Amino acid sequence: MRDGRDPDALRPLALEVGTHRWAEGSADLTWGDTHVRATVTIDPGLPPHLRGGKHRSGWLTAEYALLPRATTSRRPRERLYTGGRSQEIQRLLGRALRAAWDLTALPKTTLILDVDVLQADGGTRCAGVVAGFAALHDLADRAVRDGRLSEWPLRHDVGAVSVGLLDGAMVTDLDYREDDAADLDLNVVATADGHLIEVQGGSERDPIDPERYVALLGRGVAAVPRVLDAIRPALAGGGRR
Repeated sequence: MRDGRDPDALRPLALEVGTHRWAEGSADLTWGDTHVRATVTIDPGLPPHLRGGKHRSGWLTAEYALLPRATTSRRPRERLYTGGRSQEIQRLLGRALRAAWDLTALPKTTLILDVDVLQADGGTRCAGVVAGFAALHDLADRAVRDGRLSEWPLRHDVGAVSVGLLDGAMVTDLDYREDDAADLDLNVVATADGHLIEVQGGSERDPIDPERYVALLGRGVAAVPRVLDAIRPALAGGGRR
């Protein structure tokens, strides 16, 4: 079921930044057979819950969409309301990437991160975090070069990866079939230097003992730097000039 990969191996990652003509920051990420596009928009002003008070910094919020043919059968668009799963992932993306971005860099300004899944084969929320970080990196790179920002605004390099128990074995970076068959799966969001931001997931079948849970979590934290190392050459290359 691992398609020949070792239990701790990542699926191939390919990143391109500066892919969208109009967005202030953008990135396209292919992770195995999951394809994600992330764009960042700079929106003057703050959301209603931060207006009129003592809040002097900026804000970052995220929206997530699984496009209709991202999956094996068509899913209707979420036109009138955002489904519970999408809301959960949006909040995860926002929390993860607010940890990466210095909110004081652009005062009284909101960064809107849009993450669209073009094709899904497991790990879409982890791919959304990584693509979102890359889009913010693209924004930061161009804003510093053109003088809009005088200091580098990313406080941490942030990534994410899934880990799980599959037939009793700990595995890293689950595709859809593996995720569907796993006894337990976790989505681990962490920094490149090994600090946790968020963990989502749990047992699908039997309870797990705490020691094994911690070991699985440690595997995820250790894998995040490898995810970031895989995309770093594209980040270093920069986007549009």
